[in-house]
Amino acid sequence: MKYLKELCLINGVSGNENAVRDFIINRIKDKCEYTIDNLGNVIALKKGKSTPDKKLMICAHMDEVGFIVTYINDDGTILFDTVGGIDSSVIMGRRVTINKNNIKGVIGSLPVHRLSADAREKAPKISDMYIDIGASDKAEAEKYVKLGDFVYFDSDFIKFGDNMIKSKAIDDRAGCSIMLELIEKEHQYDTYYVFNVQEEIGLRGSGVSAYRVNPDIAIVLEATTASDIDGVSGAKRVCHLGQGAVVSYMDRSTMYDRDLYNLAFDTAKENNIKIQTKTVVAGGNDSGAIHISGNGVKTMAVSLPCRYLHSPSCVIKASDYDDALNLVNILRDKVLTL
Repeated sequence: MKYLKELCLINGVSGNENAVRDFIINRIKDKCEYTIDNLGNVIALKKGKSTPDKKLMICAHMDEVGFIVTYINDDGTILFDTVGGIDSSVIMGRRVTINKNNIKGVIGSLPVHRLSADAREKAPKISDMYIDIGASDKAEAEKYVKLGDFVYFDSDFIKFGDNMIKSKAIDDRAGCSIMLELIEKEHQYDTYYVFNVQEEIGLRGSGVSAYRVNPDIAIVLEATTASDIDGVSGAKRVCHLGQGAVVSYMDRSTMYDRDLYNLAFDTAKENNIKIQTKTVVAGGNDSGAIHISGNGVKTMAVSLPCRYLHSPSCVIKASDYDDALNLVNILRDKVLTL
């Protein structure tokens, strides 16, 4: 996982992926051709030994979930809203940083002794929370923060347990990291690698980049929810850490190409790569915009199982990353033979 830690620790909420994009460009600029479209997607072409009849696009999204400043109270506390889907239960008491100056803050709300009995049994609403940056009043807070500033989880990248990794933004810096590693390898065929923006707020970047590239086939790299924890059983566990890359047959935005789905499982078996699928039809990713772009695109998603998705403490297992990388490295040529 050559680039994962550095990528995860960069702040890049949807609509503000600049620092992530700069990091990526600095690592691909001598390895492939690239352009940046008007929305901010990075579209890279890695030249191979030959140009195939079909056009392949491999992609991941650069953005992460986070928050945006909406108001500053008279007492100097800061109101905010979410950017992307975040459960309010993972927010309370978390450290955050605000804007490029990395102003430190803590998310708070009414103390427990001020809550009614009913309120204590419920997760607090986003509208009832605020960010405390230690300002004495509104005038002091306004020296450091303004409306529209982006807010990020302040979270460390930690290795722990049996090759586990915890960090913010693993969704989808893991996909970006895999693509950077793939770009470094020799290619038989020309391949497009696209680093998309604004996936977390409606698959916006991928709709634009898919129109621009106009691929015949797409492989979307992602992280997907794993619920393999105590108290969850059967299909509701969705997928499992340590059981390999996750290749989906369907989610809430895409019915995946069945030939690509079968090819992934056959390829994994032939090459002794761990692979699994999701046992619940849920969620979605950039595939939702890509597969209906242009004349239609044969699309598959290869994901990492991830616990506590869209939180400051996403958890993956290193072996699943390796399985996803190895699988896509082989599929990259094989999908063009279909």
